[in-house]
Amino acid sequence: MPIVSVKTVKGLLTPEKKSLLHQKLSELLVEIEGGGNPQFAKFVVVNITEEPAENFSGGGIQLKPEMFGLK
Repeated sequence: MPIVSVKTVKGLLTPEKKSLLHQKLSELLVEIEGGGNPQFAKFVVVNITEEPAENFSGGGIQLKPEMFGLK
């Protein structure tokens, strides 16, 4: 059973984008790990976790919501 965890900055994904991400990641795992068998989809688990921008840093610089166009 493949388990995929995606961590992203809170506010970047709309509900529609989250749904599409769930769908596309599941399809990819069915294709690769499940050998294309659509029945394999019921074993795929995708978890999307959203965190405040302040919880991330890049190159030692703490990210800010404004960097993503967020308040």
